[in-house]
Amino acid sequence: MNEASPFEAGLEKRPANYQPLTPLGFLERAAAVYPERTAVAYGARRTNYRDFYSRCRRLAGALAGRGIGAGAVVAIMAPNVPALLEAHFGVPMAGAVLNPLNVRLEAATVAGILDHGGARLVICDRAYGAAMTEAIGRLGRALPVIVIDDADGPGGEIAHETDYETFLQSGDPDFEWARPDDEWRAISLNYTSGTTGEPKGVVYHHRGAYLNALGNALAWSMPAHPVYLWTLPMFHCNGWCFPWTVTALGGTHVCLRQVEPAAIFAAIEAHAVTHFCAAPVVLNLLVNAPAEVKRPVVGHTVEVMTAASAPPAAVIAAIEAMGYRITHVYGLTEVYGPAVVCAWPPEWDALAPGERARLKARQGVRYPVLDGLMVAEPETMTPVPADGETMGEVMMQGNIVMKGYLNDRAATEESFAHGWFHSGDLGVMHADGYIELKDRSKDIVISGGENISTIEVEAVLYRHPAVLEAAVVAKPDEKWGEVGCAFVTLKPDAAEVSAEAIIAFCRDNLAHFKAPRHVVFGELPKTATGKVQKYNLRARARDL
Repeated sequence: MNEASPFEAGLEKRPANYQPLTPLGFLERAAAVYPERTAVAYGARRTNYRDFYSRCRRLAGALAGRGIGAGAVVAIMAPNVPALLEAHFGVPMAGAVLNPLNVRLEAATVAGILDHGGARLVICDRAYGAAMTEAIGRLGRALPVIVIDDADGPGGEIAHETDYETFLQSGDPDFEWARPDDEWRAISLNYTSGTTGEPKGVVYHHRGAYLNALGNALAWSMPAHPVYLWTLPMFHCNGWCFPWTVTALGGTHVCLRQVEPAAIFAAIEAHAVTHFCAAPVVLNLLVNAPAEVKRPVVGHTVEVMTAASAPPAAVIAAIEAMGYRITHVYGLTEVYGPAVVCAWPPEWDALAPGERARLKARQGVRYPVLDGLMVAEPETMTPVPADGETMGEVMMQGNIVMKGYLNDRAATEESFAHGWFHSGDLGVMHADGYIELKDRSKDIVISGGENISTIEVEAVLYRHPAVLEAAVVAKPDEKWGEVGCAFVTLKPDAAEVSAEAIIAFCRDNLAHFKAPRHVVFGELPKTATGKVQKYNLRARARDL
């Protein structure tokens, strides 16, 4: 029998030298170190860290008093108001699993999520009362509801047991919450946005949430005490883990109920906001906001993290000209939000604006807390050459990859084939080690045997002076198999432009075979996080 290693014998894990990783401790520390510092700003309301911690402990105690503890699911449907932020701490402090609901979902889908996730209790902002009432009616079982009454909200009717503030008062402000006994325990249940089909239930663990919260700060070079504006929905990948990141840094969460340009510009000015995250569609709204709404950034640069679909270089250049500095990240629900960052070497600052924007439009390199990132052929797992041209599937590996899909072993096994998480995104690897997305595997257009990146075509469409938004999908074609079909939203004040003119513009700026053969004008269907629902557009293209 082999003798025990001297580095193991008598050196066991014990409470003094090992604690399961959890982001909940970030709030405990912030309350101890910065008790008087403003933790949450919402309208005229200000909450310091001492009181923020107390409110989260009250929520945990109130849930525990209802018998909601380890493994129980608490769903919440709310905009970016303080109650949703508090739920990111209070619910897991009770040992329960947080299930943030997309506020734009229709009742049938909400009912399906509540059923699939097994929610034991719902916290719902009154504004979404009608959808929640219908969803619970469809559920076929009783489900207690705690309503958020917000004086700044639009109101709405919903049957409920009590209101959120009263519910908090039933909890102990000194509730003795406990760290998870295992950092692999679930902390949150997030449903995919449904851009390529039915939503799946993605399970996060405490370890991944802790690590990606710190990864955000490292990848973004965030200082202590940032002033963070909540434009990104907190229900999307737990706000990319920023409820925990900002708290770890003792920062101020500026809650924002309505995400629209006037409110964003006003909040940035009123609170001297230093950081916010937003999908490219939000950046596009800011760039194209009416002149009377825009307010200049004074005295500092506002750091902006953007992801979702790759932001066109034209949008990046325009927003940075307004006093904002873009950091481009990439990720998925399955990896806690951002996991790849376009890390920015200082020498790139000397490049021309157009070249800087082109480089920044690439997705980049792995987060410090992601262990593996590659672009490979999915069947053989052979990495593609770093030539910036050969496409493969983007794959990831490490501690910020989800536990798996809830109640879906087949999908979990498929996504983790060969020991890597298969993203379903197609991309290339550049010679400098930066990856660049080219498409979702379901979105690529294969025309006459040629692969056409819809992202590349969309980037050209965004350069047209009349185009506000654009999305390209495959349309079946008898001759070519598939051709590109562009769906375009024009700027409100744009001169009238024809489909032929849009196609001609693309042909002038792309290889001719890449130009779309069809153009459809109108609004683009989107998820609540600003992602275009391309499966919807593919169906429309088939029916043209």
